[in-house]
Order: sequence, then C-alpha cells, then structure tokens
Amino acid sequence: MCHLTVEVPVSSRALPRLRKSLVLVAGAALGAPLATTAPLATAAPLATAAPTATAAPLAVAVPSSAATGADGPFTVTPLTFTVEAGGRTCAVDADLYRPAGVDAGHRAPAVLATNGFGGSKSDGSTAAIGKAFAERGYVTLVYSGLGFGKSGCLISLDDPRIDGTAASRLLDFLGGERAADDGTKADFVTTDGHGDPRVGMIGGSYGGAIQLATAAVDHRVDALVPMITWHDLAYSLDPNNASRDVPGAFKWQWANGFYLVGEGQPLLVPSLDPTRINRLDCLHFVTRACETVRLLNSGRYPAGKTREMLDFARSVSPVSYLGKVKAPTLLIQGQADSLFNLNEAQASYEQLKARGTETKMIWQSWGHSGGLTDPASGELNLGQGNLETSYVGRRILAWFDRHLHKRTGTDTGPAFAYYRDWQTGYGTAAAVPPLSRTLYLSGDGKLVDNRAKVARGARQYRNLPLPTSHSESSLAGLIGLTDPKPYDTPGTFLGWTSEPLKAPLDVVGAPRATLRVTSPAAERVQHSGDAADQLVLFAKVYDVAPDGAQTLVNRLVAPVRVPDVTRPFTVELPGIVHRYEAGHRLRFVIAASDSAYLGNRGIKPVTVTSAPEDTGVLRLPVVGGGVGGPASGGAHGR
Repeated sequence: MCHLTVEVPVSSRALPRLRKSLVLVAGAALGAPLATTAPLATAAPLATAAPTATAAPLAVAVPSSAATGADGPFTVTPLTFTVEAGGRTCAVDADLYRPAGVDAGHRAPAVLATNGFGGSKSDGSTAAIGKAFAERGYVTLVYSGLGFGKSGCLISLDDPRIDGTAASRLLDFLGGERAADDGTKADFVTTDGHGDPRVGMIGGSYGGAIQLATAAVDHRVDALVPMITWHDLAYSLDPNNASRDVPGAFKWQWANGFYLVGEGQPLLVPSLDPTRINRLDCLHFVTRACETVRLLNSGRYPAGKTREMLDFARSVSPVSYLGKVKAPTLLIQGQADSLFNLNEAQASYEQLKARGTETKMIWQSWGHSGGLTDPASGELNLGQGNLETSYVGRRILAWFDRHLHKRTGTDTGPAFAYYRDWQTGYGTAAAVPPLSRTLYLSGDGKLVDNRAKVARGARQYRNLPLPTSHSESSLAGLIGLTDPKPYDTPGTFLGWTSEPLKAPLDVVGAPRATLRVTSPAAERVQHSGDAADQLVLFAKVYDVAPDGAQTLVNRLVAPVRVPDVTRPFTVELPGIVHRYEAGHRLRFVIAASDSAYLGNRGIKPVTVTSAPEDTGVLRLPVVGGGVGGPASGGAHGR
C-alpha cells in the first residue's frame, strides 16, 4: 500500500488526534488500491458493477483496436486534446469509442462522459460507459477530467469556467470543428448544424456536475443524465439544514478523504506535467479549494473568510449556474448517500423546472454510502449491462432516444420516480409528495398527532467535548472497518416517540421540523462575529421496531447551526423513501453531536420546552395514509 505524504490542513483544536489519524489512513486507503479497482469507488460515475466486476477494467483502451460488444464491434482509439482552461494550457486524455458501420455517410449521435473524483477515462466505471453506449450505437468519447488520470491542469471542482470550457473543446471535436492532437477528426457524428454535434452526457458524482457545468457554457449539449451529484458544495461539505446563509457542520470525513485523494494525484498517477502542479501548500487543487478545506478544518468561521468560502463553493456548484442550462436533464440521485443526499437533486430539479428546462427526476437505491458495488436486484448495474432490464437503465435509454435520436414518440417516463424496497416496481408521481402529516413534540417525550395531546414540560441535554452520537463513518467501508450502528449517549440528546402505527406509513421526501430551543450559553456568544460560536445540533428520525431496535434510515442526519437561539427555526431533514411498518414507532431526535461532523465549540446546554399552544412540530411527506391511517403503496413504475 502506498501511503500518501501530503499534509492535511487540520487544526489541533478542531479535530482530536484520533480523527487526524483516521483522515491520514483514509487518504492512503482511498489512494493505493485504486490502481486495480474503480478509482475512488465512493465517487465513481456509474459504479454499478457487481462486487468483482470493478476489479478488472470493463474496456481496456488500445490504439485503434476492435472490441466486440454484446450488439456488435466497436473500436477504441486513445486521443489527446490540448485545451486552454483556467489560464493554463494542458492536455486532456480521452478514448473514442466508435461503433462499427458509423462513418461520414452513416452518422450516429454521441455521448460524452468523464470520471468520478479520483478516477480516469479507463477506470472500471468510466470505461463501462464508453463500452455500454458504443454497443448501443452511440459514438462515445470518455475522458479523464482535468487533474485526473493523464489529463493536465489543476483540480478545479467542475468549475464551469474551467472544466466546462475544457469539455466544450471536446464538443468542438465531436462537431468536426477541431481535430485531436494527432490529427484525428470526427466526421461521423450526427449534427444539428455546422459544428453542432448531437450529443448527450452521462456520469455520476464529479462526472455528474461536469454535465451541468458544460451545458451552462455550451448550449450544443442536447441531453444530460447527472447521477448522484451535488447542487451546492457549501451544503454538501458544510451542511446547515436550517439556513443557507449561515455555515453548518463540517463533514470532515468525506471532505478530507477527497482532499487527500486530490492532493495525492501526482503520486497516485505519477506525472511530471507542470500544468498539474500549483504550489507547495496546495499541490494539485486550485488555490481557493485548498483555502476552503483549511478554513473548514480550522473549526472557525470568521465572517469575511466564511463569506469567501461560501461564495467559492457555490461558484463551482450548479446552484449558481443552473439558470443557464437549457439541455433536457434527467436527474438520478441515490437514497443511500450521506455525501450528496436527495435534497440536492430536488433543489436542482426545482430550479431547472422554474426556469422552464425539461427535467425529470429518479431516486434510485444506491449512492455514495451504499450499493455502489452491490446494487439491489433490478437496479441499474452497468457492469452487468442491464440498461434494458433495469428501470433506471430503460429511463436513460429512453431519454437519449428522445433527445439524441429525436424520436418524439418515445415515452421518457413520469416526472418523478422512486425506488422502494417494500414493493415491486418504482413508485411514480407528478411531483415530490408535499408535507401532509403533522406530529407534535410533547413535553413528556411523546410524538403526538394532535396539539391538544401535548403535555407541558421541559427537558434538557448538553454536549460533551467529544462526539457522543454516531450516524455513520463515511469512509469505513473503504478502509476495511466495520461501521458501528447509530447511537446516542444518554444526557446528550432528546427524543420524542410516537405510538405504534396501526398501519404502514410510507414517507417519500424530506421531513421538516420547526423547533424552538433555549441555550443561554449559546445566546451569550452567538453574535461574536465567528459563526463557530453558534449552537450546533443534529436532527434525525429513527424507525423503532416492536422489540425496541431502532434504524436510522440510510444513516442520514440533518446538521444545524442555529442562526439565533432566541427565535424558532425550521430544519429540513434529508430526503428518504421508507416504509414504517405497522407496529413500528417513529422517534424524532435532536442530538448535541455526531462523529461524522465537527460540532459545538464549548459546552452549550439546551432546553426544549413544550406546551399545547407552543411546541415543536414535525411534518412528513406521506404517500397514501398517515399515522394510524390505511396502508399505502403508490403507483408502479412504467
């Protein structure tokens, strides 16, 4: 195993020594084995292979070679493109997959794709895209993103001004406007006009956001399929589920793991390319990315630097440029994903819809936190080539058929669809279900369905210097560790539990809680000028079985940095698709800490007071019946 020697900007005040060690081990574990597996499995675009499938590349690129796919032969030709991006001139390493029979007289539409974070054009998942779509008659160009594989330039986090511009130069090639560095030209791609190729994009995570970044700067893109990607990196890495104007709780495991993989690229993929090197204290990223990681690890949020951090994170996020995206977009997000949760896809979906862009959304089962290498039966698994036999695969093929082949009669499916593990077929709807059931936080610790049932009372918890609650270890699976079950330590959390359900309760979407807390210790310092002094808490909903065993759905929590403890605040919890079975109970919890995040600075006791006329409220997006209501099922997918 090759251990990385890059320096992690971690404050000793912010992270205990144990956390620093885990970050270093995680970086090494993320980097070393990736030579033989799909690079950075947590971010692989279509990491849908069976457990053994990622151990060997699905399509090895060799010069102008012939490969035989399930539907016929295609050739794979390595190409290099010199591009101007971010003030640098660098090479982009790509592979061109050309189906047999496609030529200037028999053109075909194209698919453009790149890797997830830490990957390359030839990793198991990215190469699988090239193979899968070439087998189905598409000219496919897959490339290593800037700063990854053998491509030059710095890692700039899918910045549309840099990464999007570089991808636009590849569209020039597909449109016949430019040649590869060796003189190769593509005069066999379907066009909609001079230099305008008929092209779609697909990929996940880092390979998902690049699609939106490209479409924002180049309107020649005809269709997008971004998978398991972000809407707002400020929310992804430092989420505050109560306010977007106040920084949140640093997701230190995910962020530092990716930071180490990025900084270690010149070691993981040995290269003397000077365009890949920035400076000693920021080897491989653009400078503002390193400054962002340093600030987050410091555990401090001084106003000026925090505003710069938020502005940068959003400048490289779809939230800042979706208004420029015109290409029809099929958003696919994973339910098992603590990195980029369902809320991110819903935010992108709503923003695109508001602009009038044709948009549909699917919530599949697998994401960064589970199912990448062992998806549920019937789910998309590109390693098995099941595009035609999986629901998501058929939706992708239909999307490209409609928008790339221009077959207007093709049904691209419902506006919204979601995987459910309790019933065959995807549930479908015209929109994400609204908040339709209300529960109230009673002073005796009960979660009741009528305000009149609320008992008067006050309860208190306090945080300790170290985390006392656990939701997940983001990188546990990657470094071979068992992730403990979620837990909360008595005295450091408060919970409210419902009566046993009389019938199943199906929740589809993001629950929302309105809370009021009292914390004199937080109130005294919350206007210090450093947001780190504000109160941090974590909200979540457990499924409690009749035997008392509790399940935290997909291990998801909602970090909150309370803007002002003297006022009520509303928390949007992570979206879920979950059936609470009859006889089970719901338990709403607010905890003082979580081991996956940085938390409070100093000890801040919290009191929650309830009364019938003034108490906390939990609202649920329910499909069908409600608490104690009839069983619900939803519609089958098409």
